[in-house]
Order: sequence, then structure tokens, then C-alpha cells
Amino acid sequence: MRTYNLIATTAMGIEAIAANEVKKLGYDCTVENGKVMFKGDELAIARANMWLRTADRVKIVVGEFKASTFDELFEKTKALSWEDYLPMDAEFPVQGKSVKSTLYSVPDCQAIVKKAIVERLKKAYNQTTWLPETGPLFKIEISLLKDRATLSIDTSGAGLHKRGYRIDQGEAPIKETLAAALIQLTNWHPDRILHDPFCGSGTIPIEAALIGQNIAPGFNRDFLSETWPWIRDDVWEKVREEAEDLANYDQPIEISGSDIDHRMVEISKNNAFEAGLGDIVTFKQMQASDYTSKKDYGVIIGNPPYGERIGDKQEVEHMYREIGKIFQKLDTWSVYILTSHPEFEKLYGKQATKKRKLFNGFIRTDFYQFWGPRPPRS
Repeated sequence: MRTYNLIATTAMGIEAIAANEVKKLGYDCTVENGKVMFKGDELAIARANMWLRTADRVKIVVGEFKASTFDELFEKTKALSWEDYLPMDAEFPVQGKSVKSTLYSVPDCQAIVKKAIVERLKKAYNQTTWLPETGPLFKIEISLLKDRATLSIDTSGAGLHKRGYRIDQGEAPIKETLAAALIQLTNWHPDRILHDPFCGSGTIPIEAALIGQNIAPGFNRDFLSETWPWIRDDVWEKVREEAEDLANYDQPIEISGSDIDHRMVEISKNNAFEAGLGDIVTFKQMQASDYTSKKDYGVIIGNPPYGERIGDKQEVEHMYREIGKIFQKLDTWSVYILTSHPEFEKLYGKQATKKRKLFNGFIRTDFYQFWGPRPPRS
């Protein structure tokens, strides 16, 4: 098997978590803004897609070079060995983006890259007229940053946050990849109780259950590179067998979610069943401030409303005060709250042990961490 330069793209702020996931798979990596770079073969491509919980996509880097003119972009793109990746009948649309670059017209860059690849493949496959593009799909991206061009091929297809279990959702669901990152930023372990008091469509509890039982996030979906002729079927079979072997379905876990909206509770239950976790994760309709537990050393992870819409702010601030009173009574518990509200600590009534800047979509948020005492060793 040959070795490829791979990139796992991530949301800003969670690159280090994705890097740890790459390292756990056994690959050395480096980190830049929004991406984790590593090398690997066809098996690495399949395993990264199957196992990375916090990455958005896995891409193959075909080439990187400086390009400040269209001629330069064309010639350097044409010089790359596209025939090593694309069969003669490949369908290969080109997407693009340009930031702080001389070549700022994305449609022009896309057209030039497409033309350059066509010319390269026609020569490689001795075609004098046209390429059929009736075969497997290869999504190519031209990315320009400060006149540095990166040409890559997406191996994932649908974003890796699309696990395959979300059959319905609310207005502004948290991405599965961000939910997985939040869980990994806490001190939760499968032997501790976990509750999400703002569960929405159930994403945080479901992702926690997948982590707790070591179920691969990609177990329930397909990937674009499964259709490529140069990744053998037995590679994917091996990766799916590995995922099945490593899953710990017998791991007991106590995970629950609640929401004030009964419709969201039903959606959460349906999504959990779709994930194969309907008998493990429980959901209940109630206000966040009504939550109580007689157990010690539990963990609360919540993504409450932020009060960004006009008219919601007062109600949200009242709710923050209420949960502050209630959650602080759980004196052995750890509480983790994601919100964009700048006065959250003041309203909650307690200063966070630590907070971390994260982006929920395009919203800049803080992940407030209120650490409880460590549970005694059993």
C-alpha cells in the first residue's frame, strides 16, 4: 500500500482533541488551525473515517504549491499525478475557496483546476476527445490561502458529523462532532452518571454512550471512498470488523437527557433507538432546574439556549440563575455548560474552574467547567 498525506479538518478550537484521536489510531500528526495532518495508507483512510469523532472530513492532499497567476495554477496542477487517484471514467467536480490570495475569483480557479486535471488525465489515458465522468465520484478542492494552493480529494463524502442516527432534530442542533469534543473535555468516565438537562435532539447523551461503549462513530454509515477502485473491499471489511471487535456493548452506563419540550424528548428517544442505544440512554420531559439526583460524583454537560434572539434574553438569564442554585446543591458533581452569554458566571453564581473558547457553528462560545471533587478510588 502507498502512503498518502492526509488532513482531518476540524472546527476551530478542537484540533488538539482530534489530534489525540489520530494518535490513538497509531499515526503521528501535526496541528494547524482547523486541521490535523498525518500520513497513512488506504487502511488509515478507512480507519480515520470510521473512528474520528471530532473531525469534519478526512482529505488526501494531492499537492501544495505557490500560485499567484492562473498560468501558474494551471501548470502546477497539471504536473500532479492525478492518474494515481482518478480512474479514466472518474466523476470529479471541483470546489474551491480563496482567502487573502491574488487569485480571488473562486469560479475561475475551479475552472482552471478542472481543465488542468482533464488535460493530465487525457494524456495519461491516451484520450484525444473527452472523459466520460460516468464512474466513481471524487470531490476535489482547490484551497488558496495567501497565494499558497492546496489541492485535495475528500474521502468522507457527507461530513463525519453525519453519523446516520439523527432522523429528526430541532431548530439549532449541536453538531455531533462538537458534542463528542465537549464530552472529551470533561472528567466523565463510563462508570459515572451523566445528564444533559438541555438535550434537544439527544446528541450529547447519544455521543456519550458511543464513547462510553467504544462504538465507532462511523459504524452506521457509508463513506465516499468506499466506491473508489484502488481501495480494496477487504480494507473496509477489516475496518468494520475492527469496529465490531472493539465495541464494548457490555459496558454498563447511566446516561440521561431531559428537555422542557416534549417533542424534543420524543425526537431524542427516536434518535437513540436509531443509534442502537434506545435501551441504554433515557430521556424525560422536565425543566433543567427540576433535575435532582441522590447519586454522587455525576457529570452534567449542557448546551442551553444562549439568549441571542431578542425577547429571549431575560428568560434565559432567569434560567441560568435557577440552574446555578440547583446544580450547586449537587456538591460532588462536575458541571460543564456551553454558552455565548458573556455574563454566565455572574448569573450562575459561581466562577468556573476553567473555561475554553469554542465555536458552535459560527457562534463564539465558552465552555464553562465547574469541577467537582474526584470520586474515591474503588
